[in-house]
Amino acid sequence: MSGVQAGWSLPPSFPGSEGGKRAVMSDPRGSGGGREPGTSVLLHVLFEHAAGYALFAVKEVEEIGMLLPQVEESVLNLGKFSTVVKLAAFSPFKSAQAALENINAISEGVVHADLKLLLETSLPAAGKKKKVVLGVADAKIGAALQEELGLSCQAGGVVAEILRGVRLHFHALVKGLTAQSASKAQLGLGHSYSRAKVKFNVNKADNMIIQSIALLDQLDKDINTFAMRVREWYGYHFPELIKIVTDNSTYCRLARLIGNRKELSEESLEALEEVVMDSAKAQAILEASRSSMGMDISPIDLINIESFSNRVISLAEYRKGLQEYLRSKMSQVAPNLAALIGDVVGARLISHAGSLTNLAKYPASTVQILGAEKALFRALKTRGNTPKYGLIFHSTFIGRAAAKNKGRISRYLANKCTIASRIDCFSEVPTSVFGDKLRDQVEERLSFYETGDAPRKNLDVMKEAVKEVRGSWRPF
Repeated sequence: MSGVQAGWSLPPSFPGSEGGKRAVMSDPRGSGGGREPGTSVLLHVLFEHAAGYALFAVKEVEEIGMLLPQVEESVLNLGKFSTVVKLAAFSPFKSAQAALENINAISEGVVHADLKLLLETSLPAAGKKKKVVLGVADAKIGAALQEELGLSCQAGGVVAEILRGVRLHFHALVKGLTAQSASKAQLGLGHSYSRAKVKFNVNKADNMIIQSIALLDQLDKDINTFAMRVREWYGYHFPELIKIVTDNSTYCRLARLIGNRKELSEESLEALEEVVMDSAKAQAILEASRSSMGMDISPIDLINIESFSNRVISLAEYRKGLQEYLRSKMSQVAPNLAALIGDVVGARLISHAGSLTNLAKYPASTVQILGAEKALFRALKTRGNTPKYGLIFHSTFIGRAAAKNKGRISRYLANKCTIASRIDCFSEVPTSVFGDKLRDQVEERLSFYETGDAPRKNLDVMKEAVKEVRGSWRPF
C-alpha cells in the first residue's frame, strides 16, 4: 500500500536493549534512504479506546524498523515503556452513542469527524527537516487517513508492539482513568456494538422464517413417526381401522374417540361422522368394530394410547398454527416471493440461502439448483447430466409442465424468483404486486409451451406493476 512506511529499524539504545545510549538514526535502505540528511522523524501512535481517541508521541526513536526481542521486554515493563511513550492528546467520547458511531466508522475504514479534529489539532506539522509519521493499528484506516488528511501512516512492525504496550498500560498513561472505568467503557461499547450488529436489517425478520420452516419440517417428521406408533399400538386392538382411515391426524382422533371397540354402538355414529366427515366411512367403522379380529385391551393400555393420541393431535394443531404464522411472516418479509412460488417453497429457499439478502445476491442459475448441490457435484464428478431443479421442484409450475419442458420452466421460474427476492430485499414498502405479475408471467410461459401463444414482454409487465404500486400508494 502506498504511503505505509516500511523498512524501519530500532537502535540498540531502546530501553531494555544492551546499549543504553541515545538512539542513533539508521536507514536500512542505505545511505540517504530517500530522505535528506539531517531530517528527523517524529513518530506518533493513534490508539482507539472505548473511552476515546488517544495520540501518543514516541520519544527517542527517530526510525523504527526490525522487531527486536528487547522491544517486547520493554513493552511489558511500565517504567521502561513510559520513558519512550508519552500521551500527546486524548479526546474522550461525549456519549455512548458517539462511541458507537466512532467504532463503526473505524471498523469500516472511514475517518470520523472526531478523529479528524483530534489529528488536525494535536498532530505537529511536518517541515523541511521534520517528518511526521502516524502509527495505526489497521492499514485500512491508515490508507483512509493518508487519502483524506495527507498523513504518512505506518501499520505493523514495531508500531504493533507499541500499541500492545499502550493497550496494556492505557489506564496508567492517561491521567484520571482507572482500570475499572476503562473496563466498564469497553464492556458497554462491546455490548452496544454487538447489539447493533445483531439488529442489522431489523425490518427483514428472515431469521424467524428460517426457524419456522425448520420447525415445520421437524414437526412433519415427528407427527408422522408418532402417528405410525399410534397406528401400530392401537392396531393390536382394532386392526381394521387402519385400512378404513388413512389420514394420520384423523386416525389419532378416532383412536381417542373409540377407545374400546366393544363399547362402540349406534349412538356413537354421529360422533364418528363429525371426525371422518363421511357417513359411509362412519358406518364402515361401526360394522368393522363388531367383527374385528383384534385382541382385547386393558383399561390401562387404553389410557396410555389415548394420552399419546392427544399429544399427536396437539402437535398437528400446533403445526397448523405455525403454518399460519409462517404465512403471515412471509407476507411481511418476502411478499413477492411468497406470491410467486408459495410460502413454504419461498421459506425453504430463504432458509437454504441463509437469509433473504443472500438469496437476493444469488444469480438465477444458482437459485435454480439450490438444494440439489449433492446431485450437481456428483454430476460434475462423473461427467453426467447436471440437475435441472432443486427446491423449486416443489412448486406447482414444474409439476404442471410437460416432461420435455420441466427444465425450461424451472430455468424461467428461477429467473423470476431472483427478481422477486431482490425486490423484497431492497424495497422499502412491502407489496405483493410484483409477485402476482411475475406469477402471471410464469403462467403465460406455461401456456406458451403448450399452445404457442406468445407471452407478454417483461418490460411491459413490470411497467404495469410499477404503475399499480404508485397508484395504490398514498403519502400520509
